[in-house]
Amino acid sequence: MSYEISNKAVIIESDGETTLIAEQLQFEDSITISSTTNTLTPTYITDYFTSSFQGSTSGYVSGGNPDVNVIQKFPFSSDANSTDVGDLTRAAQYLAGQSSASNGYTSGGGEPADPRSNVIEKFPFASNANATDVGDLTVERTQAVGQSSSNNGYTSSGANPSVPQDNIIDKFPFASTANATDVGDLSQGGVSAAGQSSSNNGYTSGRYVEPAGSSTSNVIDKFPFSVDANAADVGDLTIARGISSGQSSTTHGYTSGGGAVPVQYNTIDKFTFASNANATDVGDLTQARFGLSGQSSTTHGYASGGNVPPSQNTIDKFTFASDANATDVGNLLGSVYHTTGQQV
Repeated sequence: MSYEISNKAVIIESDGETTLIAEQLQFEDSITISSTTNTLTPTYITDYFTSSFQGSTSGYVSGGNPDVNVIQKFPFSSDANSTDVGDLTRAAQYLAGQSSASNGYTSGGGEPADPRSNVIEKFPFASNANATDVGDLTVERTQAVGQSSSNNGYTSSGANPSVPQDNIIDKFPFASTANATDVGDLSQGGVSAAGQSSSNNGYTSGRYVEPAGSSTSNVIDKFPFSVDANAADVGDLTIARGISSGQSSTTHGYTSGGGAVPVQYNTIDKFTFASNANATDVGDLTQARFGLSGQSSTTHGYASGGNVPPSQNTIDKFTFASDANATDVGNLLGSVYHTTGQQV
């Protein structure tokens, strides 16, 4: 698909990549092509080239407990309930979630009878359709977390059959159907962390570090997208916790909800992408709950479902523009937790 800006500039979209072809480009509050000027809003570039870790249209919630294979979607443009738009290939919980510009992905996870899997699934954003199996992780795992660059999905941490808390960072391409490769290690193994993504780096925040859930961590790990490398510990959350949700603005990562047995939290933490620093407490969810999934629009973070207990169907929304509490803006199809999230 192509978009003509003028007779000397065009934007071309193909295979999930966007290319701007222009004779001359000078961007402040407008784009100037030779002698022709087309005035655009100051946020045109960031709005048009939306990162895959943020969406402009919809949030998605996939899988969950009890054994759910449903893919749900809710709008970002208005406060509304979710709708059923497709099915995963299996009923699964404890999944990791990733988003490209055109597809949502889930990886790992499983059901109570078979809790660990290496399956990578993909479903389209352009239409309501079921997911397909498109590859394998390097190892079967559950309770992992996902990150997304423009070109690749990442699955980090989790539990595999031989390691109760692994530190593996897997990477798989969005452009083709392929298995994941092991590209690095986190600074600390664990399960049920929260994942965030900036334009340049993936983040893993918090986690359980004991199989029984008796010990939690407040570590914020960061690893680069530009090269295959290990993660580094770059800061701390305000509370050590696991089974929380992650959200990402263009400048900050957020960790919301979660728990440390037997306590649940409603805390929304924020940490900066610009430097290595500790998080700050910037607000509260409407309920203290764990096992919720995170979604990110260009302006708001969302936290969906979860368990208090009992399990909940709440969709919470909080703004990126200021530090504030979340509001309840809709409901999932049913009460569910241990889901994963995507966005477009």
